[in-house]
Amino acid sequence: MLDFPYGGLLGLIILFLDIYAIIKVAQSSASAGMKALWIVIILFLPILGLILWWLFGPK
Repeated sequence: MLDFPYGGLLGLIILFLDIYAIIKVAQSSASAGMKALWIVIILFLPILGLILWWLFGPK
């Protein structure tokens, strides 16, 4: 496998950014259905979901 020494740190950073994104989605003025959809996207696609939320998510 890959011997990436900072894998754990990178995982923690992604986890914290995903939690931040989920909190921001929950606090947004979007409809409940859109909030649920964004949260599911962020949970099931952690890195891609975070990038998509940053680019296209509710503000």
